[in-house]
Amino acid sequence: MSARVLRVTGASAVWSPGRASAEPITLECVDGRIADADPAAAVPAAVPADSLDAQGGVITPGLVNAHHHLLQSAFRTLPGTRGVEMSVWLGRMREAYVAARVDPELVESAARVALAESLLSGVTTVADHHLTWPPGVDPVRVAGAAFAAAQEVGARLAFVRGTAGCDPDAAAVSVEAIHSTHLPGASGGVTGDGMRQLAVGPSGIHADGPATFRALSKVARTLGLRRRTQANEQVDVARAAEQYGRRPLDLLGEWGWLAPDVTLAHLCDITDSEVELVAASGATVTHAPACDLPMGWGVAPVARLLDRGVRVGLGTSGGGSNDAGHLLADARLAMQVAPLAGRPLDALEALTLATAGGADGLGRPELGRLTPGSAADLAVWDVSGVADAGVVDPVAGLLWANPGRRPRHVVVGGRVVVRDYELVGCDEQALAAELRRECAGRGIGG
Repeated sequence: MSARVLRVTGASAVWSPGRASAEPITLECVDGRIADADPAAAVPAAVPADSLDAQGGVITPGLVNAHHHLLQSAFRTLPGTRGVEMSVWLGRMREAYVAARVDPELVESAARVALAESLLSGVTTVADHHLTWPPGVDPVRVAGAAFAAAQEVGARLAFVRGTAGCDPDAAAVSVEAIHSTHLPGASGGVTGDGMRQLAVGPSGIHADGPATFRALSKVARTLGLRRRTQANEQVDVARAAEQYGRRPLDLLGEWGWLAPDVTLAHLCDITDSEVELVAASGATVTHAPACDLPMGWGVAPVARLLDRGVRVGLGTSGGGSNDAGHLLADARLAMQVAPLAGRPLDALEALTLATAGGADGLGRPELGRLTPGSAADLAVWDVSGVADAGVVDPVAGLLWANPGRRPRHVVVGGRVVVRDYELVGCDEQALAAELRRECAGRGIGG
């Protein structure tokens, strides 16, 4: 059987953590993996191949959105949910979910839109921290709806079976059911093709107690899953102080949730000693500035975490607080606001957050990079127009110039999913129309 080959030709630069090139190059993708950037070692031209013209473009790894809430794409710009305290926001979002009668159909429609938006923004892998589990709705069907949406549009999905006041034992049982149904035979919670991943994730100390953290830890150990939670947000700090007289990270450490297999999202309110605590634990972190900053919830000290050796990824969070799923724009914002919480970040550090940083938090070293053997997930960004004219460093210019840019082409596992700015396997307008119908029929926003 002949190899499946994709040749990306003519790029003026290729950037990846651990790899940079500033001369025209042909990037070879063979059977879904990066082969080699050296033309002398490339697959012979006689081998049948798909091709992408990257002339005038910069190639980066596909971006990794390390923290999203896909369902919230059906609840963007809801009145009363902007610039309010987190406790108020949580209550209003909860009311909106109940009124909308969240079910697998809404989950799938919202996920399709959010994942299509992600691909059209250069994101090839999304971690979806799903926290809404209506009574009487089968969690296996909910997870299946999200996975089906990802399969339809061609994105990688890490589905995080979250909890927000759920029964601990029932949540753990549902994790096992989701795994056996949607990831049969998966190793370490990841399917053989790498397109599906399962993790567990309490919402945070503000919503879940020690019994939930214990139950999800136990099932995670049994199945080899990653663990994720949100920590040190406004409501998290307040609830930990009120209920336990402690700080959230102290409790997470006591409950076994400061460890190398754990990712902590947000960390808006974190002290210097807590930075040291996270660094010593080996836990990873996800930064979500386009959620936390405009809502007034704080800014995580990303540079301090990086300087202490903490691996940090980047996430958009959900449409209920960050109405966009444009991770590159959020990387730019992370770079711009970093001096408010420490030292500045440079463009390559910010791009690393959006690629390898997020991949490492998922335990996926094959993602977020373009080194030989890595997954052939990439984005081609056009830098030939007026917005990039005069830019000396085209890679840094991806962030500094044209903050709303979209990629010309996007590849996932060696398959083209966006070509010439359009989805290959789906109709963008049809996906948007479907979600609008779902929202209208449920009175969302009306």
